[in-house]
Amino acid sequence: MKNVHSIDPAVTKMLEIARKQGMETAWDRYLAQKPQCGFGELGICCRNCNMGPCRIDPFGEGPQKGVCGATADTIVARNLLRMIAAGASAHSDHGRDVVETLRGVGTGEAKDYTIKDEKKLMTLCKEFNITTEDKSIHEIAQELGEAALEEFGTQKGYIQTIERVPLQRKEIWKNLGIIPRGIDREIVESLHRTHMGVDHDPASLILHGLRCSLSDGWGGSMLATEFSDVLFGTPRPIRGQCNLGVIREDAVNIVVHGHEPVLSEMLVEAVQDPELEALAKKNGASGINLVGMCCTGNEILMRHGIPSAGNFLHQELAVMTGAIEAMVVDVQCIMPSLAQLASCYHTKFISTSPKAKFPGALHIQFEEHHALDVAREIVRQAIENYPHRNKSRVFIPKETAEYVGGFSVEAILEALGGTWTPLIEAIKSKKIRGIAALVGCNNPKVTHDYNHVNMTKALIAQDVLVVETGCAAIASAKAGLLLPETAQLAGSGLASVCRTLGIPPVLHMGSCVDISRILVMAAAIAKELGVDIADLPIAGAAPEWMSEKAVSIGAYVVASGIFTVLGTVPPVLGSKTVTEILTQKAKYLVGGYFAVEPDPFKAAELIINHIDEKRAALGI
Repeated sequence: MKNVHSIDPAVTKMLEIARKQGMETAWDRYLAQKPQCGFGELGICCRNCNMGPCRIDPFGEGPQKGVCGATADTIVARNLLRMIAAGASAHSDHGRDVVETLRGVGTGEAKDYTIKDEKKLMTLCKEFNITTEDKSIHEIAQELGEAALEEFGTQKGYIQTIERVPLQRKEIWKNLGIIPRGIDREIVESLHRTHMGVDHDPASLILHGLRCSLSDGWGGSMLATEFSDVLFGTPRPIRGQCNLGVIREDAVNIVVHGHEPVLSEMLVEAVQDPELEALAKKNGASGINLVGMCCTGNEILMRHGIPSAGNFLHQELAVMTGAIEAMVVDVQCIMPSLAQLASCYHTKFISTSPKAKFPGALHIQFEEHHALDVAREIVRQAIENYPHRNKSRVFIPKETAEYVGGFSVEAILEALGGTWTPLIEAIKSKKIRGIAALVGCNNPKVTHDYNHVNMTKALIAQDVLVVETGCAAIASAKAGLLLPETAQLAGSGLASVCRTLGIPPVLHMGSCVDISRILVMAAAIAKELGVDIADLPIAGAAPEWMSEKAVSIGAYVVASGIFTVLGTVPPVLGSKTVTEILTQKAKYLVGGYFAVEPDPFKAAELIINHIDEKRAALGI
């Protein structure tokens, strides 16, 4: 029978291994859950107080109100706002950790980190109105870190990075009352509004959801990206390899999985320690092989060319190769199943964050104040585990693919000669029809990577430049789409631009928080043209999304004026009012709106039609 779980042959092979060994995966657990709760899928269940849980009958024959009197519209809107708040908190807390690390560099507490991009540090100081004359680099870092930390609870009425937004967009937000006033404030107010007996107007709830999401996209996520660049270096195009074949049979294999580069950067340094390399050889290995998984994998691949073992749905399969000495995790998108799965092999499942603990894991708490020592201890644990590997159980798929990643906004500008003019002229001449941002997760409800890869191919064939982050980017990397040679699959106009600049038609722009890079690029192009972001021939898509972070991302992209296509249905169909606001009325309120289309080819058509409409409106 044809495997419908994934289009990745490495995944197909590992699922066969799982079947033979009696191991369960996310796909097995998804099938075991079917049929999934219909009330939950429609968003019409409420557990926000102990008079419930309450649910609304979608057929109108049972309850139409919760015990408190909440209707389907209120329940769906409240649930959606809580998802946005959770997603915004995840990305923004990531941002806070990075900012605190920069401050620690300034105070001398985070002694193992250095400033890798002083130019960006100075640029951010100017943006935050910090003078740098007669100050040491450490004093500047401390002052900038403290100024950025104030953004989480700022009292000045708005977050600083909103100044990057075109004036037309800020005016729209001002008129709607959704300019984010502080990162933490909007998240806290989301929870207050959704407490029993507070906000019951679906439009009001959704508008605050947009404000909360903007505090993520233009706030917490943007700080995470910018301050990571200051600390670890602003990415430049770099070539590397990905997929499960990057795991080496003769080496100590360490997978770093999660989202925060504060940990992974130290592991990159630790695995190069001569003492630890010698220890690995003493234990019978050829060396140490660090590979990434999920977004922390994106962070180190775009800065160091560290191989990526895959995206979200590869995490269990990597352990099942039987060749992983340590699966090291921090936060977000980490399946709790890994602890039990690792116990079936020799793999050490090592948790590192005080925020994310797992029953059955070995917890080695990572602290920035002695970061390198902790990283060395983690690597040592992996090395000493190598002799325990059962070689008879090792199966590593041979599949690998080359990619070029690391297209930061600065790198794209550099390729364009330091100005957006060449890109704008290419768009005006229709060599580039428009730009599409494909982002987001994997979801076992969808054939793994199928939507990402096929939508990308369909778009570049029609001269749409595609920019990607997160698991979507790794899907394209595994399919060989992140290479300059892939220009042969693009339309003639886009192909000519790619050959001239030596770039792929699909640009890897980083991890999930780095969607903020796409916002910065869109804002810069809009300012150059003297228009709003909503006027540009651009669109977004999340073909296989699954997490609450993706809900926040989708909300801030739409609130920024960008049409966005979702490949899986959000839990809102239980409310006609909420569905209409998101898919129709939002277009007139904020310029962006949602569509849901699970077919990647039809979704690509929606994006192309939208781009053509925007081109016509601009007269190009």
